[in-house]
Order: sequence, then C-alpha cells, then structure tokens
Amino acid sequence: MGLKDSLKHDLTEAMRARDELVLSTIRLCLSAITNEEVSGKEARVLTEAEVIQVLSREAKKRRESAQAFADAKRPDRAERENAEGEVIARYLPTPLSETELASLIADAMKESGAAGPAGMGLVMKLLSPKIAGRADGAAVSAAVRAALA
Repeated sequence: MGLKDSLKHDLTEAMRARDELVLSTIRLCLSAITNEEVSGKEARVLTEAEVIQVLSREAKKRRESAQAFADAKRPDRAERENAEGEVIARYLPTPLSETELASLIADAMKESGAAGPAGMGLVMKLLSPKIAGRADGAAVSAAVRAALA
C-alpha cells in the first residue's frame, strides 16, 4: 500500500472515529498532493518520493506556523499547528540522527574525494538521494560546510 493509499485509508478511519484533528490534517495533505499532481502542463501521478516531499513541505509549514503563533502569544493556535505537524510526521520516514548524518557525510566525502569548500556541490549531489525526506536540506548543507571547512 502506497503512502497516498495509506492516507486515504486513515481518512476513512478518522471519519469513523470522528477525530476532527486527524481528519482535517489528512484532508489537507491529500489536497496538497492533488494540487502537486495537477500543477504544471499535464496531470501526473506522484512517486512515493514526491509524496514524501509534499508531506515534508506541509510539516515544515506547520512547524513555522506554530513558531509564529507562539511568538504572537497565541498558544491555542500554536498547539493546534503542532498537533497537525505530529499527525503529518506519522507518514514521514524517521529523521536522520546527528551521528547517522555525520557518517553519511563522511562516506560521501570519501566517495567524492572532496576536500575544502569547493567540493560541497559534489558531496551534496551524492547525499541528496540518500537523505531525501529524512533531513532538512539547510541543516545538511550546514553540516557539510562544517565538515569541509
């Protein structure tokens, strides 16, 4: 069962359980996936990796919104955004730990033979498929930059 099918199944379960939070969050995710499928010149079916990218983007939006609401002294809305983020996180692959990321960076550096800041593109090119959906690109970029310095 694919990720999109899993979302549809869980949508039905949330309807039966009358779980409003899960229901609205899954609807939002399915809507984002559908929007991505129909964007562009031709409609297409997303791959699992593309669905994970869409869900990661939605989870990031929730984190940023929760932070904005917390900064604006709106804890009720921040709590709701955090709860939605947790629902979305159920469907994402487990994030990489710091040690796993460091070992992947070291392997990519050995494989590419990169040394110094000039080799960052080579290392990132090798890392991108391995970390897709499991780590934030900005954090990986900063870790690679630090490792190459």
